[in-house]
This record gives sequence, C-alpha cells and structure tokens, in this order.
Amino acid sequence: MADHRWAIPVMRAGYSGRGVTYLAVAGLSLWAIWRGGAAQGTESALASLSQSTWGVVVLWVIGIGLIAYAIWRGIDAAEDLEDYGTEGKGLIARAGMIVTGLIHGALGATAIGLALGDRSGGGQDGVTKAVDWALNLPGGRWIVGFAALCTIGAAIYYVHKGIAAKHREHLMANEFTRNYDWALRAGVIAQGVLIGIIGGFLAVAAWRASEGPAGGVGQAFDWLAGQPFGNVLVIAMCLGLLGFAFFCFVNAAYRIIPKVEGSGDLKTLGAALKSKVA
Repeated sequence: MADHRWAIPVMRAGYSGRGVTYLAVAGLSLWAIWRGGAAQGTESALASLSQSTWGVVVLWVIGIGLIAYAIWRGIDAAEDLEDYGTEGKGLIARAGMIVTGLIHGALGATAIGLALGDRSGGGQDGVTKAVDWALNLPGGRWIVGFAALCTIGAAIYYVHKGIAAKHREHLMANEFTRNYDWALRAGVIAQGVLIGIIGGFLAVAAWRASEGPAGGVGQAFDWLAGQPFGNVLVIAMCLGLLGFAFFCFVNAAYRIIPKVEGSGDLKTLGAALKSKVA
C-alpha cells in the first residue's frame, strides 16, 4: 500500500482554511449586526477583509487553506483514502468530494486575488453569477434544476449527519471530542440548514428561469432577516456557522484517514461512545 502520510498536512491545512472562512463570515456578520448593519455573504466578507492589513493576512490564510482543501479532496477522491469504496454510494461520495473541492478551490483563488489587490468581482455573489451563466446555456433551466437537487441532497446529508452523529465515524476519540460533540453536531446541522435554503433558491430560479431569486450565503441571510423574528434567525444561523467553523478546526486536528499508515490503531469517537454505552 502506498504511503499517503504526506497528505495529512494538506488535509489539516485544508480544514483549517475552511474553518477560518466560516469564522470570518459568521464573525463579521455578527459584528455588522451588532453595529446595526446586515449579515454578509461569503464574497462580501472576503471583500471587506481586503480593506485592512490584518484582513489581507487572513485572506492569504483562507486562500492557501481553501486551495489545500481542494487538493486534499482531489487526493482523497482519487485514492479513496477514507475508504468509501467503488460501489454506487461510494462513487457518489467521491464525486461529491471533487465538486466541493473545486468550489472551495475557486473561493480560495478569489481570496488570493483580493489579497493581491484584485477588486474585480469582489463582493459579488458567486452563486448568482453561476446561475446567470447557466441559464444562458442550452437547457439552462435543467442544469440549474439539477444543481438544486444536488444542493438539497447535500443539505439533507448534512442535517442527517448531525442528527445521527455520523461525523463521529471520522474523528479520533479523546476527552476533547467527547466533551464538545454537541457543538460539532449543532455546527453540522446549521450548515445543512444553510445549504438547504440555498438549494431552495436554486429550485425557484430553475422554475422561473431567472437568476433573480438565486444566491448564496448572503441571500440566505437576507431571506432569514425577512422572516418573523428575522434578526434572531440570522444571529442563530451565524452562531451555527461558528459551530461549523469549530467542526472544521476539530477535523483538522483529529480527523482519522483510514488508509493512511498508522490510522488503523486509532479509535473513532463513534466506536468509543458505542463501547461506553454497551
């Protein structure tokens, strides 16, 4: 078996970069709400970071981290390092890794561009631009509709993962992961709810053949703000995304990769809690 221990630092950098991204989006949004403003989407949050020296440093951390995450997902899918297998379910999971890797890699490139002073397109919603582009293709409505189904499917996956505590199967068992498992579950569920809202926007865009209702995190925040007790919902979502950022950082530190030498001796959180109950 090939030695893939070199991929572990890439994985750690990737999850850390992802965590910093969500930390920035949720943290800046909460700060904006505190000052009487509105929550920010991912691209808007990244653009606002480019206005200060420390923000540019954070952009470099995010950019390098997200590109590392894209590389990690590509390696993980190609080498099947997490042992998903070659049957239908496993192949779908591995294809999903490639898609999420490409999305995060593109966002990482945007962050690095902003750090280098490129303001073209900074702050514009990437989902809206992508839907606009897709709708102008032959069969664009079907393309967007398929994207909506995939996004809603991902949302269901995340919510189920949090409720059923499936994340425990990939994390090392120790006192820290046991004590903060509740926060990990809350973060994963919050991420699922957010993705589900974005998937709903995509479905409406496909139905109407218009990019108007489609959008990413920023549009989701705007929609939540328009509901009864909207500000409370937005704050709750931001707190949930802080939980997901925490989930990413914990994965960076304690994720177990089954096909990497030495990982077979590590006990997962799921196995530890099952043995404790038994």
